Amino acid sequence: MFQLPEWTFEFHGHRCPFMPIGFRMGTLAMEKLGVKKSLDHQMHVFSEMGVEHPQGCMQDGIMSATGATFGKGMIDRMNYGKVAAIFWYPGKKDAVRIFLKNEFQDKLAPHEFFKYRKQGLEPTEIPEEIRNDIIDIVLSATDEELFSVTILKDFKCTPVKGSFNKAKCEVCGEYVFERYLRVKDGKKVCIPCSERTDEEVIIHLPNIG
Repeated sequence: MFQLPEWTFEFHGHRCPFMPIGFRMGTLAMEKLGVKKSLDHQMHVFSEMGVEHPQGCMQDGIMSATGATFGKGMIDRMNYGKVAAIFWYPGKKDAVRIFLKNEFQDKLAPHEFFKYRKQGLEPTEIPEEIRNDIIDIVLSATDEELFSVTILKDFKCTPVKGSFNKAKCEVCGEYVFERYLRVKDGKKVCIPCSERTDEEVIIHLPNIG
């Protein structure tokens, strides 16, 4: 049985089957690429998932396994609504795409866990034995039962370079990182100010203290 670190559930916030699937997906990707968990800005993930449950849960698992996080800007969410992701690592010629097999998705679908979820219950409200049972199904499955793996030959990726450079918006006066500045009426402005019409009033928060 696959051993999942307990801290991953603490990070995710609840026990469900999909965070472990994401963790296993990320772990398999690292094995295929021959790399370890990224501490800085190495692994880049193109997530084909969206934002709804269970896709968000899986992305928490991917982040936990690989160290590629939204906060570090190492995950691009493509919002395809597919249970798949592409993993690329600097210096590697190829990337790897991993998809949760239809057959395994169909195997999980009748489980009692989803009967509760369809009733609107949150995972923490579902009996513990039911949650543990479906998690065990995920952890007991082989990689071959879970995933379809495709090697993407000669994968090209040019990550956006980070920068600490910033300037003040000439309308609201707030600092903006340079790549997000826009030019409007000859002024360098932030995105909200660039989209604001002349008729709209700029709202300033009152001073507190």
